Amino acid sequence: MGNFSLARERIRWLIAVIMVVLMLFAFRLVDIQAVQAQTYSLKAANEMSRTTIMPAARGAITDVNGVEFARSVAAVNVVVDQTLIKDPIKAAEIAAPILQMSPADVQALITGKHLWKMVARDVSPAQWSALTAAFAHYNDGLDRTNLSKKIFGFFAERVYTREYPSGSLIASLIGFVNQEGVGATGLEASKNSIISGVDGKYMYAYGYGAQIPGSQQELITARTGTTIRLSVDRDIQWVASQAILQAVKSAHALSGTVIVMDPKTGEILAHATAPTFDPNNTKNVSLLAMKNPSVQDVYEPGSTGKVMTLAAAIQEGTVTPTSVFTVPYGLKVSTTTFHDHQKHATQRLTTSGILAVSSNTGAIQVGATLKNSVLYDYLRKFGVGSNTGSGLAGESDGVLPAVSTWSGTTAPTVAFGQGYSLTAMQATSIFATIANNGVRVSPTVIAGTSDSNGLFTPAVKRSSVQVVSPETAMKMRLMMESVVSANGTAPEAAIAGYRVAGKTGTAMRVDDTCHCYKGYTASFIGFAPADQPKYVVSVTIQAPQGIHWGGTLGAPVFKKVMSFVLQSRHVAPTYTKVTPYPLTEAQVQKAKN
Repeated sequence: MGNFSLARERIRWLIAVIMVVLMLFAFRLVDIQAVQAQTYSLKAANEMSRTTIMPAARGAITDVNGVEFARSVAAVNVVVDQTLIKDPIKAAEIAAPILQMSPADVQALITGKHLWKMVARDVSPAQWSALTAAFAHYNDGLDRTNLSKKIFGFFAERVYTREYPSGSLIASLIGFVNQEGVGATGLEASKNSIISGVDGKYMYAYGYGAQIPGSQQELITARTGTTIRLSVDRDIQWVASQAILQAVKSAHALSGTVIVMDPKTGEILAHATAPTFDPNNTKNVSLLAMKNPSVQDVYEPGSTGKVMTLAAAIQEGTVTPTSVFTVPYGLKVSTTTFHDHQKHATQRLTTSGILAVSSNTGAIQVGATLKNSVLYDYLRKFGVGSNTGSGLAGESDGVLPAVSTWSGTTAPTVAFGQGYSLTAMQATSIFATIANNGVRVSPTVIAGTSDSNGLFTPAVKRSSVQVVSPETAMKMRLMMESVVSANGTAPEAAIAGYRVAGKTGTAMRVDDTCHCYKGYTASFIGFAPADQPKYVVSVTIQAPQGIHWGGTLGAPVFKKVMSFVLQSRHVAPTYTKVTPYPLTEAQVQKAKN
């Protein structure tokens, strides 16, 4: 009886222990399934998911009509986790033709212990699809005994590549982006902060060494960069580019620039340079070729600078358009004898005649009617020695020596356009000032911007300053028409049916290699219609070989470009009659009689 009772107690104890154990299991099961289920689920999800950057597309750069000069196109960077690739030879064999690379190059990039390695940049989405399809086809063909040979470890990083549909047409102005997608030159660099946009972020499921299709989940939306609408007209740009390219080739010149400007608004309608480069392929292009010569190259303007000297003297009342001067071929000032560009007998020319034939000795005498400080101040007012405010990358201020440093020969040199330096953009702005009734408006290539939602905001009105009076500007315009006449230095700039005004320039060129004068800068800058100017066209050609006169080289380019601008903008021919200022003393006397 006693043994039976003991056995029964042991059974009860054993049952109690089992019940306790079962209860503990039950509690643990509840804890896992109910209490900690979310924690374990998140842990599993975290182990199977990854987050990565969603690059933002750069804003486009367009012409004034919306034609794209620069745009972003979706692309893929192909990267690998080398530790997941078990058969790099076979993987390279499959990938190489699709990525347009050699099998040896691909194999070298995918072999190793790196968890991340770049294989190919800017691959098209179609190429990536072809690559994943080729790997899937290969993997599906393996039986279970060859699972270790399946190819995993290739990943796509979503990026954007930059395209320039117009190629070299406007490369020096637009610039390009580097491999990291950051602006390297031109507007791509100077406006990089607003063009580049804001990157986003997305999450995706990861398994079997690859991103699981359809698992992508956007966490932060990428915001497209600001689109910049230029004031440049693509059609005018094309005509200007072709004209300056042909002129540079024909003259065997170092470079050339054409700028078309609206003098009232400061807007640039064309900005052409030669030689140029293709921003779609910059591997073998030098940094020198990538710069923007219109604002980065400085040169002595030569006779185009006489416009400022004469305008200053007329504004100050020291001369009139018909004041008569005795103009010799050579004129000694201080220790130096200055000469005109062609030998001639001593002439009796008016101020207008001095401008028409571009006499250095005549300009020296006009400049001598002004104090040095006054002449210096006018050059500063016209913008020499200061940034134009165009906003273009690398813009130079030019060089204008302080008047306190002028020697006995500085003033006469400055009077005919040498002894100081400026840029093509500054030179264009000077003539635009005369065309715009004496008001200098800061030049710009930006018409406005559009945000990521497409909302367009026009550019703010450009700053302006009155340099000379409207009356002085009007007198200068009439004087400058004589330059384009049969008696002037640029009859080749004349356009049938329109009144045209301008000025030639042929300046000795400073050579940086020898720090001496070597070669020439040939230029012509003008506007039309002369009575009511609508557009300014400047032409600058550096270091032409052989013939180097601005009237011979620059004037024909001006005529070709300005003719197209006037026609494309539907500017009516000029019907007003003009009575030119007399160019010689004899003509003055004849007019009196």
